[in-house]
Amino acid sequence: MTQSPQLVIDFTKVNRSDVNIVGGKNASLGEMISTLAPKGILVPPGFATTADAFRAYLTSNTLEDAIADHLAALAAGRIDLHAAGQKIRALILGGDWPAATAEAILTHYRALGQTVKQTDAPVAVRSSATAEDLPDASFAGQQETFLNVSGEAALLDACKRCYASLYTDRAISYRQIQGFAHDQVALSVGVQLMVRADTGGSGVMFSIDTESGFPDAVLINAAWGLGENVVQGAVDPDEYQVFKPFLNNPKLTPILAKRLGAKTIKMIHDRDGTPRNVPTSRAERQRFVLSDSEILDLARQAKIIEDHYGQPMDMEWARDGGTRILYIVQARPETVQSRADLGTLKSYAVQKPGPVLLKGLSVGSAAVAGRVSIIESADDIARFVEGSVLVTSTTDPDWVPIMKRAAAIVTDHGGRTSHAAIVSRELGLPAIVGCGNATHILHDEQDVTVSCANGEEGIVSEGLSEITVTEESLKILPHTHTKVMLNLANPSAALRWWRLPTEGVGLARMEFVINSEVRIHPMALAHIDQVSDPKAVAEIERLTEGYDSKPAYFVDRLSRGLSRIAAFCYPKPVIVRMSDFKTNEYADLLGGHDFEPHEENPMIGFRGASRYYSDRYRDGFALECQAIARLRGQMGFDNVVVMIPFCRTPEEADKVLAVMAEHGLKRGQNGLQVYVMCEIPSNVLRAKEFAERFDGFSIGSNDLTQLTLGIDRDSDALAALFREDDPAVLWMIETVIREAHKVGSKVGFCGQAPSNDPTYAQHLVGFGIDTISVTPDSFVQVLRNVAKAETAD
Repeated sequence: MTQSPQLVIDFTKVNRSDVNIVGGKNASLGEMISTLAPKGILVPPGFATTADAFRAYLTSNTLEDAIADHLAALAAGRIDLHAAGQKIRALILGGDWPAATAEAILTHYRALGQTVKQTDAPVAVRSSATAEDLPDASFAGQQETFLNVSGEAALLDACKRCYASLYTDRAISYRQIQGFAHDQVALSVGVQLMVRADTGGSGVMFSIDTESGFPDAVLINAAWGLGENVVQGAVDPDEYQVFKPFLNNPKLTPILAKRLGAKTIKMIHDRDGTPRNVPTSRAERQRFVLSDSEILDLARQAKIIEDHYGQPMDMEWARDGGTRILYIVQARPETVQSRADLGTLKSYAVQKPGPVLLKGLSVGSAAVAGRVSIIESADDIARFVEGSVLVTSTTDPDWVPIMKRAAAIVTDHGGRTSHAAIVSRELGLPAIVGCGNATHILHDEQDVTVSCANGEEGIVSEGLSEITVTEESLKILPHTHTKVMLNLANPSAALRWWRLPTEGVGLARMEFVINSEVRIHPMALAHIDQVSDPKAVAEIERLTEGYDSKPAYFVDRLSRGLSRIAAFCYPKPVIVRMSDFKTNEYADLLGGHDFEPHEENPMIGFRGASRYYSDRYRDGFALECQAIARLRGQMGFDNVVVMIPFCRTPEEADKVLAVMAEHGLKRGQNGLQVYVMCEIPSNVLRAKEFAERFDGFSIGSNDLTQLTLGIDRDSDALAALFREDDPAVLWMIETVIREAHKVGSKVGFCGQAPSNDPTYAQHLVGFGIDTISVTPDSFVQVLRNVAKAETAD
């Protein structure tokens, strides 16, 4: 006797091995409900129709042959994609439910309503293809989802529309791209109790950094209302980044980044229950959707889910507006970075870029030059010029057929987890999302360069720039006794270098982070009443809105910016040089002109250590110290080493160390190491005295050459005389290494000379340098130069 097929199955009886029965999405929901609830993962209850139910529907309505005929006509070119999809969907929507299937669906729906004591309980009805969410294909948004469906007739109609959505134009096209046979893919419908995210919030979460593939970060996007806006990229969401290794320590708050999104709209339920978008309030736009505790809660859930599945995951979450409970409503394997070639590092550089036209969030790390093709609506897809830069407001799955023909993608709206971003990564295309006004600024047939090569900020510039591509194999690199480290200044690009076998960061320039992440002079934040420019005051008020105080803004922004540099190579050391702006550079920060003296020669003026204990800057330095203390303490990055620049005398060093101790940075306490830059001849001539006060030296070859030879390093007239390999400069380097090593102090070198000249690397190795720190693009070459120098010795 033939056993009747199972038509509907409760999520509690489904696990991840049931992909062929209920599809990847529903199999994952069942897996989490049945196995992860004890670990704190909350998933709304529900049930799923099976692949057998889908096939029974087709058979009952004798649709298989008709569908196959239309697909054959499409393959032969007798009809186009739109016509084929339209005909097949009409066939499915015109069918009748087999009595057994309809009864099974409604029986489970009634039982689901009893669990919440509500007749006609509102549910989310989601499609789950049986080939969906596999590790090698995301099927992102290919089939339909219907939210807040209430009542038996409405549920059956929504399920039927899910079946039909297996043959949307985008779904047919996507299967063709991925190589899936149409008749081998069935559809399961997942029915879940609705989370009242319309009055709460929702979003998307990845357990891996989506751009760099950095495995120790969780990326979270959040917006008010229902989550479809985030998924489709219709809204610019908040973005949060969390460091996974510290999540098990409840005393730490390792939130690496918080970016406030515009969030101009939110999706709510209309009076009849259907979803609709409405504008957000000003208060909602200016407020983060998630609190810090909620960000960490979600990140911990992401880690639990990833650990359970044993691979990076792509998740959707929703927060109930009444209870504020956070639910996971989807989890599937991440499909791009998990497949990336970790043995090769490809870097792009734009040569002589034109004027900047637009900025947004970068997706990927590539750069492309091409001609703009603006498409406002999916109805205009036929106008798209293959190989051009697709510029649009936002994309949804209907756009996939032309996205795969684009050279790059630029959108007005969306975050790093939007549809445009996910599909661009999967297709290997550079994309810049959330530009705000790309469709307004750019025009058809305009020549532009789209660059995602500079970290998190993507740039669209005027004209067709030359783009160079460097590809380095990381599979066979030499091992060296001399440690090779990185010089970093851009927090937004730091995570992309995690695959380099670096020994840490030898120089992280705090002033660069202040310039990009803070933008305001620290003294202006400490003494806003002394800022005389009304425009500067207004901009400072705008930037610091939402913070308890203006100094708190500085500490928060600086510590988070530095945390991304500290995170990518943790627990290896990261040497953070306290701010070393010159007075003219400090003055260019917002509010800076009121606090900086005019100097004829800022290069050897009021800079570095002399500022830190001076009344002119003491309160600003206090904020720098508080940021480092927060970074090492509250955030957990105890691998951070502090370095003092331009310290002229040991007596000055004593003053600086005393001020640092006042603000919680006492050398030796909690393992804190303090280094000093060696860039003044006095640092060499009094090396023993400096070594008694510091744990190490870092040689700044540019300033040391300048002050040893008496040459302005910025003078074109003297450029030929500025030589870092001058015997006098080499004597300085050799001497400080020898004297420091006598008392057990370490010495590093941060400069480009060893990357440009293998002979220079040989000098440093011969002198016994402990570390050499260089920019990421020259790391591999320097490593090879150092290996050759050590072999030559």
